[in-house]
Amino acid sequence: MTCAELVELVTAYLDGELADRERFEAHLAECEGCERYLDQFRTVASVVGDLVPPPPDPGVRDRLLAAFRDWYRT
Repeated sequence: MTCAELVELVTAYLDGELADRERFEAHLAECEGCERYLDQFRTVASVVGDLVPPPPDPGVRDRLLAAFRDWYRT
């Protein structure tokens, strides 16, 4: 597995959905850069996962619905 392939598969790996975990983990064992990348990805995911988006400003929902209503008609 190349570093580029690993980067593409990180999310599936962390979600437990990667079929070829052995190849992924073998690459990690040999590549310090990818191991660091995975650690950084985990850190960012844990911080971002805890963020709660603020509610939209009043009227935003109505403007979005109106825009999409008009878009659908064209």
